[in-house]
Amino acid sequence: MKIGILKEQEDEKRVVMLPETVAFLVKLKVDVAIEKGAGHTAFASDEAYTEAGGSIDSRENIVKNSDILLQISPFTPEAVAKIAPGKITVSLLNPFFNKPLIKNIADAGITSFGMEMIPRTTRAQSMDVLSSQATVAGYKAVLDAAGKLPHFLPMFMTAAGTIKPAKMLILGAGVAGLQAIATARKLGAVVEVFDVRSAVKEEVQSLGGKFIEVEGAREEATAGGYAVEQTEEFKEKQRQLIHDHAAKSDVVICTAQIPGRKAPLLITQKTVESMRAGSIVIDLAASSGGNCELTKNKQIVEHNQVSIVGQSDYPSDLPSDASKMFGLNVLNFLKLIIDEEGNLNLNFEDDIVQGTCVTHNKEFINERVKEFMTQ
Repeated sequence: MKIGILKEQEDEKRVVMLPETVAFLVKLKVDVAIEKGAGHTAFASDEAYTEAGGSIDSRENIVKNSDILLQISPFTPEAVAKIAPGKITVSLLNPFFNKPLIKNIADAGITSFGMEMIPRTTRAQSMDVLSSQATVAGYKAVLDAAGKLPHFLPMFMTAAGTIKPAKMLILGAGVAGLQAIATARKLGAVVEVFDVRSAVKEEVQSLGGKFIEVEGAREEATAGGYAVEQTEEFKEKQRQLIHDHAAKSDVVICTAQIPGRKAPLLITQKTVESMRAGSIVIDLAASSGGNCELTKNKQIVEHNQVSIVGQSDYPSDLPSDASKMFGLNVLNFLKLIIDEEGNLNLNFEDDIVQGTCVTHNKEFINERVKEFMTQ
């Protein structure tokens, strides 16, 4: 069996798998072909891939000759048109925001796996790309804020007087939020954290953050650790509390997202206008609508001397380690569909394989995707 690693398009600097991970993939008794220059922006040379046991080839040949195609970004309609029926793709798919693309992939007879659909279970933790990349995003968000802020983050006692520490408000205490807390505290900021899930309070406090709580939040055990949609009454109380704390903050980092839905609106224009001049809003939910009313994805909006940074692709700014983590996640998933002889083994009785599969034999496999596509 042959696995092809494709070069990412446009501004994506990561690569789906680094040479060190390819070496482990080769040990699974499969042939690995890498598109020429695929790892260049992640500082991985073609020579390093060949030394790891892979071969360098053109995109055209890899798409034609590989049984499984790997990349990070969703395949474009143009790329899908060049993939033969029966081939397997492993990538991010973002199915709930790419309905026409998913239908296109199904109609083409391609078996597609969406790595963001990995079930949030203990057994699947080593394959969870959302968590690994969120770690990068939370870390980089704080560093980006520190670089843009016209103040120090830590407190300084100097001969010229005392500089107070910056105040940071983090919305959402998932993986990105927790990493942001840890990074901000190491840099000396005073950190407050809001999350509708009371279960994360202890984690927030253990990292040195102050947990802001709104009573009456609705939680669901079936949500897999994610936040769920809240009542309008709760949302109003939430908005007011966030408004009050944001007005006193130098930095607000937004990380709140609900899988398959538009990101919840947490920071209104009125709230932005209440913030101090020079303050920063970093919105990691920009690609799904943003937590801030003024967010524009991949843009920096200046409003009332407050900068709103719409940035959902921070992992691309740390391409070496982000690629390493992503590649190990993919490798651990591939082990589920490759047998001991290096042959394909699609076992849909496995809950991870079934849950991650989006299309197969022109049908929708993942139950949530199936329901969404038939609406």
